[in-house]
Amino acid sequence: MHPAPSVIVFTALSGLGFGLLAFLALGIPDVSGTTAFIFFFLGYALAVGGLISSTFHLGNPQRALKAFSQWRTSWLSREGVFAVLALSVTGIYAAALIFLDQKLPVVGMIGAALSMVSVFCTSMIYGQLKTVPRWNQPMTPAVFIFFTLAGGALLAAQLKLAALFMIILGGAQLLHWMIGDKRLNQEGGTIEAATGLGHLGKVRLLESPHSGENYLLKEMAHEVGRKHASKLRMITILFACALPALLLLFTTPGHATAAIAIVLHLIGLFAGRWLFFAEAEHVVALYYDRHRA
Repeated sequence: MHPAPSVIVFTALSGLGFGLLAFLALGIPDVSGTTAFIFFFLGYALAVGGLISSTFHLGNPQRALKAFSQWRTSWLSREGVFAVLALSVTGIYAAALIFLDQKLPVVGMIGAALSMVSVFCTSMIYGQLKTVPRWNQPMTPAVFIFFTLAGGALLAAQLKLAALFMIILGGAQLLHWMIGDKRLNQEGGTIEAATGLGHLGKVRLLESPHSGENYLLKEMAHEVGRKHASKLRMITILFACALPALLLLFTTPGHATAAIAIVLHLIGLFAGRWLFFAEAEHVVALYYDRHRA
């Protein structure tokens, strides 16, 4: 599929923001006053900034509020509802901590849980799509969750814990690719299956229904070359997981170490998130003889 920059920014930054807010709401790190304000400001800036960027790919951004009304059936609507709840409840915890120097552990735990549920809802926007077999698997939400935990722990200055989550994230991401590479074939990813004419023999596209590109081909039939995909997978694993984890585990902890690890992780995060969309094969492309498994 065609990777929309706004969606990449949204899923990457909001995940980092909610990850940091989840740790802060649990009292990790143990901060107060101005230091707490800086940490919470960063978490809210990332989470809210990511959510705002998600509206840029909407045809009518002014109608975004209507998405909240479909929470019974829509994961996108549930994401919006839980995001607002998470930001609101965590805001109560943050205000009490910053201005009153009071910890509200129960409120914090609820805020942390809501933050993680919001990220899970984001992942399920993609994970529940049967029309994109590569995403329709259990490891899709797992990858989103571990990216959030790894990035959140890193921004919360929990360096050893961040390294542990990065190692787990690396395994989850590799498993996601291994399962995803087989999904289109498992779901009958051929033009014969798409047209229902396989019982007649081999099916091929005689002529395209139109001479130029259309919306479906532009958005749903985007393809990334295997050579580029392999390079981006290596960049994702190395920069998001391996290099920062090794840096955090085998060097002296400090601001410089954390800063370098954050930069490395962000490079891997954005590379992996771009590839997440670019590699996704939408079954509608099979009608154009694209994405043949």
